[in-house]
Amino acid sequence: MSTGADAAPGSGGPDDGLRPEPENSYRDNQQRLDQGMAVMGGIAGDVTVINAPLDEDVTDRIIRPRLREGPYPEGEVRSRLRWFVEPHSSVQGRKVLDSRVLVLRAGSGAGAGTAAFALLEERHGAGGITGLDSMEDLARWRPRERRGYLLQGLSPVAAAALGEVVLNGLADLLERLRAHLVITVRVDIPLPADTEPWQVVHRPPPPAEVAAKRLLSMAEAGELTIRQEAEALGHLASADFTGYLHAHPLPRDAVAAAEKLGELVVSGRPAATALDELQTGSPESARRALAESSHRADSLSLMAAISLLADQDRTVIQEFSAILRPRIDERDGPAPAGEGAGPPRNVLGLSFEDRLEAVGARLLPPRFGAAQPYPVQPVVFSGRHRSEALLRCLWLEYEGMAGLLWEALYETPHRSGIELAAGRAIGKVLAHATGPNTLRQLAPFAASDRRWRRRLVAYALGELVERPALTSAVRRQLRQWSRSDLVPLHCTVAETCAGAYGLARPATALALLDAVLDRPGKELEGRLRTAVSFALSTLLSEDTNHLPVLELLREWQGAEPGTPRHHMAVHAVTSMSLTAFPLPGAPAEKRIRLADLLVNHPEQAFGLVVAALNDPATHEATAMGLSLIENDPALRQLTFFPHLLGALSGVARGHRGVLRFVLRHHRARTSPSAEGLAS
Repeated sequence: MSTGADAAPGSGGPDDGLRPEPENSYRDNQQRLDQGMAVMGGIAGDVTVINAPLDEDVTDRIIRPRLREGPYPEGEVRSRLRWFVEPHSSVQGRKVLDSRVLVLRAGSGAGAGTAAFALLEERHGAGGITGLDSMEDLARWRPRERRGYLLQGLSPVAAAALGEVVLNGLADLLERLRAHLVITVRVDIPLPADTEPWQVVHRPPPPAEVAAKRLLSMAEAGELTIRQEAEALGHLASADFTGYLHAHPLPRDAVAAAEKLGELVVSGRPAATALDELQTGSPESARRALAESSHRADSLSLMAAISLLADQDRTVIQEFSAILRPRIDERDGPAPAGEGAGPPRNVLGLSFEDRLEAVGARLLPPRFGAAQPYPVQPVVFSGRHRSEALLRCLWLEYEGMAGLLWEALYETPHRSGIELAAGRAIGKVLAHATGPNTLRQLAPFAASDRRWRRRLVAYALGELVERPALTSAVRRQLRQWSRSDLVPLHCTVAETCAGAYGLARPATALALLDAVLDRPGKELEGRLRTAVSFALSTLLSEDTNHLPVLELLREWQGAEPGTPRHHMAVHAVTSMSLTAFPLPGAPAEKRIRLADLLVNHPEQAFGLVVAALNDPATHEATAMGLSLIENDPALRQLTFFPHLLGALSGVARGHRGVLRFVLRHHRARTSPSAEGLAS
């Protein structure tokens, strides 16, 4: 469980009070406690401590990005290509890529990105692909190593600057390193005429082949029996489904058709029902459904709740719908004076399941999860993309509805998971919005004192940056918030870095984290420290980010004492020396110990240890951490501790803190009455 409502400035939540102060620890046999639990004396066995207020169990789930600036994890590439169907245009793409550069033109949703991954994976393997910023100025960009480089969604500005001279120069640079570059560009973005030799128009693979391969994957995963797979393939070859795929040729439509066919053969429902449900995800169907319910506030509020709060329990849907309904009713103003003369009013209303049926939704079977102590019964629309289409129409096409939805969300009591569901749904909607208010409407939640609202904004921004055209706008907004005087906005920036945005753009994320701590003379509040710790732990969950994070911590360690940067470094080093960073009880994607760093990154960890021993604020904790490693036979062997100790002795003359540690270690090991390094 993670921290929810923020503690007062300076109290810091679950990760306060780490720095060892042996001279004060037991003075007068008293302890002071601002938050959490105090224990005096020894503990035998396990202790479980819950740090979060029970009214705000905030979701810390990390959404892995599909679009990255930097190396793509090997497993992620393999997963993306597992059921790839090669389009016919890939044959020509290979020929052009022999010249080192390929410009792949495609319509939205046609699968050009996946085709580009496949072409680069053939030449550099699943672990040899690096993403580039869509705003990259290719005239100045330089490849650094033999890899496959992928730039998805080239911006109009960068596209206009692309020409024969630039592409020939890139080809020469890539040839020297035996590297390759694939650029994907939307078909509606103009390119200079002299780039035509590098261009290939991507055509999506036949949708029937995509659907058939998806059914095969479902059978191999055990979701369908051999008989059910054969039955589904028979339906796929029917005239009705062939006609549907002809009218909807994109890969995502083919996947949706295959999954609907899987549901069909398992449930035994008629094929006509499946086709009807597939049609409900279109924008036209969404507009028609909203128009038909325009006079029914109960139906509109229910559709909005289901669209906004995916995978939430029926009670959460009902609660949000009940909050939103009177606001929609108020849009019509007061009821006419003579309305009371009509037939008796139904004060009971329809049952929840009847209301669901009226809007084309249904209840899924109850399910149990490890994170929930109670069963959850989600509500879904029958069509796969209906939620997204309905919410987009309601939010963007009807005046004032976006404001009503924000108001209802603000007043909705927090329930675990709504920040994830609502944040992702809102992000997908805002990806289609226009105008200066697109990101500004997130500001009230971003500046909130409630962590779940800030997490909602983080999830929304994580969805937005999956669209290359919006990357620079999101980056600009985060930089603006990082320069604000409001601590909650700084927390939102850090929370955003603790997710898809940070993993997709680690260098930018580290720069933003450095910026929110650039407050000389300001105290580092506990909630901001917790948010930055969460962001760093998320970045540390991927190996390629370890070295940049360690370099930044070392830089913060050298900052002026008393500044937020120095305070953050002290907290991180103390945590990983004594237990782990972030501390147990604080939100984290991965917890890391000093021993882990010494094993996996000995050179960088050595530099961090030297800096920490030289800093009076971290000397005792680091010395204690080294003592714990030395006294553990397994860790002593894994970290090559004698070699580490020899290296510290070698630099001790130039580092006063290291010299103090080495001398004390020597005395402790040569004195028969010594009690250990930390005594």
